Amino acid sequence: MNLYDIKSPADIKDMSIDELNELAAQIRRFLIESISHTGGHLASNLGVVELTIALDYVFNTPCDKVFFDVGHQSYTHKILTGRASQFPTLRQYNGLSGFQKRSESIHDVWEAGHSSTSLSAALGMAVARDLNHDDYAVVPVIGDGSMGSGMAFEALNEIGYEKRKMVIVFNDNNMSISRNVGAMTYNFARLRASDGYNNFKDSLKENLNRNEFGRGIYRSLKNMKNSIKENIVDTGIFGQFNLEYMGPVDGHNIHDLIQVLNVAKKYDGPVVVHVITKKGKGYLPCENDHEGKWHGVGPFNPDTGKPLHDVPAGWVPWGRLFSDTVCDLADSDDRIVAITPAMIQGSFLQRFFARHPDRAFDCGIAEEHAATFAAGLAISGKRPYLAIYSSFLQRAYDQINHDICRMDLPVVIGIDHAGLVGSDGETHHGIYDISILKSLPHLIYAQGKDAPESRALIRLAFGQNHPFAIRYPKGVVKEEKQENVPPIAIGSWTSFSATDHDKAWVLTYGTSVDVIFDKLRVNQIPATVVNCRFFNPMDEDMLQKIADSHLPVLVYETDMKAGGLGESIIAWFVDHDLDVHIEQMGIGDVYVPQGAETRLRHDLGIDLNAFLDRLNKLL
Repeated sequence: MNLYDIKSPADIKDMSIDELNELAAQIRRFLIESISHTGGHLASNLGVVELTIALDYVFNTPCDKVFFDVGHQSYTHKILTGRASQFPTLRQYNGLSGFQKRSESIHDVWEAGHSSTSLSAALGMAVARDLNHDDYAVVPVIGDGSMGSGMAFEALNEIGYEKRKMVIVFNDNNMSISRNVGAMTYNFARLRASDGYNNFKDSLKENLNRNEFGRGIYRSLKNMKNSIKENIVDTGIFGQFNLEYMGPVDGHNIHDLIQVLNVAKKYDGPVVVHVITKKGKGYLPCENDHEGKWHGVGPFNPDTGKPLHDVPAGWVPWGRLFSDTVCDLADSDDRIVAITPAMIQGSFLQRFFARHPDRAFDCGIAEEHAATFAAGLAISGKRPYLAIYSSFLQRAYDQINHDICRMDLPVVIGIDHAGLVGSDGETHHGIYDISILKSLPHLIYAQGKDAPESRALIRLAFGQNHPFAIRYPKGVVKEEKQENVPPIAIGSWTSFSATDHDKAWVLTYGTSVDVIFDKLRVNQIPATVVNCRFFNPMDEDMLQKIADSHLPVLVYETDMKAGGLGESIIAWFVDHDLDVHIEQMGIGDVYVPQGAETRLRHDLGIDLNAFLDRLNKLL
C-alpha cells in the first residue's frame, strides 16, 4: 500500500498479517528517510511501528480513544491517520507537530510533550464515558520511562480503585531517553520473564479439557487462579494496583499483538497489556544506542548515521559548558554531586557520571523527586547540582519552592534549554522559568551573557549558602578560554555605552546583551546596554542611576513579558516613587508554536529588527 493513500485506520483493517508486516517495513523505511531530512524523535518511533499498526487495526479511532504518553512516539499513528504527505514539514513552522495535536487530526484525542500524563487523562475519559453512558475504548500507551514517574503511580492507584474499563498498553523498551534506572526497571524485568505463568495456565487448560473428569478438575482449580497468578506474575507492580495483567507480548509480532488486544478490549475493567519492544528497531545506529543519542535527532545521513550539521570549531553546547565546569569543580570538592531526571545525554553529564560515578545520580523521569532529593543532600552537607530543562522544571515548582528555597538550602540548579527552543513547540519552550522562580525568597537567580561569565556564575553559585539557579539556552556558545572576568557580586549588573552621547537605556540579559550591544555600537545608536545578569536580587544601585539619568528605558526580553524582568523593574521604580519612562518588549499572552527561532521571534515581534524600530521610536 502506498503510505500517501492511507487516509484513516479503516484503510488497513482488511489487510492480511503478511500485508501488515510489509506495511510495517515500509513505514520504518519511510520514517528513517523522512526524519533524516527534518530531524525528530527517531528511536522511539521505530520501536512502536508494529504496536501502532495493531492498535489502529483493533480499535476504531477517533471513537475509541487511543493516545500516546508524551506523544513523541506517535509518528506511525500520524501516517495511519492520513498525514504521511505532511512529514516534510515535521516540527517546522505551521507544519506537522512532533507530538499529537488535537487541531491537527480528529484521531489525536490528547496532547502532551511531558511524560506520565496519559493514565490520569485516560481515567478522566473513562469516567466521563461511563457518566455519559457511552461505549468506547480508552487506550493509553505508556512507556519510554514514563511509568517510573510519580504521576503515573498516582493515576494507577485510582485506576485500580475505580475499576473503569480501559486498556493500558505498557510499551516496555527498558529505555526512557537513555537506559531506564531504578528498582522499577528490575520489577519490569521480572514481568518480562513471567511468561511461565501464562504458559502454565494454557497448558493446564488444554490438558484438563480433554475429558469430563479433567474439565471438572479445571473448574475446581479456577478458584486457585488468583493465588497462582499472585505468586508467579503479580509480584510485579500492576498486581499491587489490582489491575488485570496480560503479557509479556512481543511488540514486533503483529499477529500476537492483534490477538492480545482483541482479548483485552473485551475485558470489563482496567487491564494492562505488557508489550516488549526494542527502541530504534530496524536501524542499527538506533538499536545499538544506550545513551539516548538517537532519541531526538537533527538531520542526518541515513547511510552513515552521522549528523549533517556538526558543532562549529571553537564552539561548544551550552549544556556541556555547564556540566564540564561543574565536573571540574567536583574534582577538588567532594561535596559536589550531580543530579539529572533522565537527561544524562541531554544535559551533557556523561563526563561527570564517568569521572564521579558515586556522586552522579539519574533519578529517571521524576523531576519532583529530583528536586527534593537534592534538598535532602544539601541539608546533609552536600552541594548538589541539579541539571534540568526549563520546561521540565515547571513540574518541580512546589519542590523547589517548598523544599529548597523555603529552607534556604544550597542547591545549584542549572536551568537548561531556557528560552525559545524551536521545533518542539509549546510544551518545550523554556520561557516561563523567570516568571515561575523570580518571586521565590532566598533564591539567587542569574543568567550569563557568554561562556566566561557563565563559568564565573557557576563558581560563584557553589560558594554560596543559598539556593542558586542559573539559566542557559539551547544551542552552542563560543568557547572563550579567558578567565579574566572580574569577581561578580551577587545582584550586580554591568553596562556598556554604545556612544559617548547615549540617550536611552536598553536593559536585557543572556546572549541578547552582546548581540544588541554590537548592533548599537556598529550603527552608532546612542544607547547604553545593561547586562541584567541577575533577576533576583536586582542591582538597585544601577536602577537608581538609571532613574537619576532621566533617560528613557527599553527592557528587551525573549521570554514571557508577564512576570518577567521588566515587570520587576517597573515595580521597583513604582515602589521608590521614581518617574521613569519605561517600555517593555517580550512574549505576549500566547503559547508559542513550533518553528525556527528566527521565524518565531519575527512573528512574536521580538526580533532584532523589531527591537531597533522600537528603540528608534523611543529615541
